[in-house]
Amino acid sequence: MMSDIVIRTENLGKKYIIGSNQQHRSFREALSAKARGISQKIMAPLGKRINNQEKEKEEFWALKDISFEVKKGEVVGIIGRNGAGKSTLLKILSRITEPTKGRIYIKGRVSSLLEVGTGFHPELTGRENIYLNGSILGMSKAEIEGKFDEIIEFSGIEKFIDTPVKRYSSGMYVRLAFAVAAYLEPEILIVDEVLAVGDYEFQKKCLGKMEKVASEGRTVLMVSHNMTSVVNLCQRGILLNSGKVVTDGRVTETVQKYMETAREAGGEVVWPDPKEAPGDEVLRLHAVRILQEGIEGATGDVEISKEVIIEISYWNLYEGALVSLSLWLRDQMGGVVLGSATHKGVSLIEDYWHWRPRPVGRYRTICRIPGNFLNEGMYSITFWVNGLKPEARIYQDYAVSFYVHDTGEMREQHGAFAGVVRPKLAWSTEYIEK
Repeated sequence: MMSDIVIRTENLGKKYIIGSNQQHRSFREALSAKARGISQKIMAPLGKRINNQEKEKEEFWALKDISFEVKKGEVVGIIGRNGAGKSTLLKILSRITEPTKGRIYIKGRVSSLLEVGTGFHPELTGRENIYLNGSILGMSKAEIEGKFDEIIEFSGIEKFIDTPVKRYSSGMYVRLAFAVAAYLEPEILIVDEVLAVGDYEFQKKCLGKMEKVASEGRTVLMVSHNMTSVVNLCQRGILLNSGKVVTDGRVTETVQKYMETAREAGGEVVWPDPKEAPGDEVLRLHAVRILQEGIEGATGDVEISKEVIIEISYWNLYEGALVSLSLWLRDQMGGVVLGSATHKGVSLIEDYWHWRPRPVGRYRTICRIPGNFLNEGMYSITFWVNGLKPEARIYQDYAVSFYVHDTGEMREQHGAFAGVVRPKLAWSTEYIEK
């Protein structure tokens, strides 16, 4: 029935102008930009520089013709690769940014937990921000006070509740933000991948709370790269790719489609032009590849008994930059199988260029996973390239994927093995006594 629909989007589109300051991160910044726009219109007759500058800028559609409906009580997972449009969609549904075209219909009170920094005023204390958020949601002071103790207990930051949130660590900020979003009883809860900021126990706690919210018949929309959480929590999945809906249906089928799409990438992503590549003024990516001995070029299919080579190449644009790399290997459900890095003590061999001043140029870093270690199945690579400054950081989630297959004697003799890894371990038996 129409009354069951709490979210509906019709031909939703969002356009950004590359090179402009259009991607506002907060309501305050949006207001500032509006004011600048008015002043530009007033000053336009004094010169045509503004119009000439706009013509040189390039359009980018983050979302294209997005149409779907969500019923009351549905728990929907929105998945896709980096740049698919997931976070942009949630920002539009949360009224943080406006669509360029199309319409949205939302029935009910919405609470959102998107990137760290959204929804709180930095100069106000944690206590004041709780009341501010409750007021924005239309709650009375008595309603907010009725939930206040639960919010504080869940967040675990009682000692800092009267401290301005600008002094909070990212972990404290997310703890309080999630508690506020979940406990102020919205009809619709929208959550982005910010839970990755918290520790494992806190993530478990948050997922448990989201399950409770869903069991109470409220609507939940969540973006996550952890496919296990998506499958366990959601009944429905929406797969986005390049700003478009690819699949919308049962969550297990949507996740499977996502993993198939990742495999089709062929184990390689290349950015030939550093100006167009992910990065900043210090570092830019060039390519990410999966290689294996005996196979020419990159591959998305690797043989279980052979070494897997992960190759990450990038440009260093800053003379004397200090650079380190880290990665996660994810399984087909998004769980982290292992983590590794170029750091001494983590790497099996010493990486000469780890955190050593580098000349400008292109570099290639290789990580090797031994043969007969991974089990059969789909795997993906998430990695970071950290530069001279904390903000000089490239993060790529699900950068490339590959499939491990076994055609050897272990499968023929023993069939499929359980577990994420399947190493050949040393076994021996000794005769003790008669």
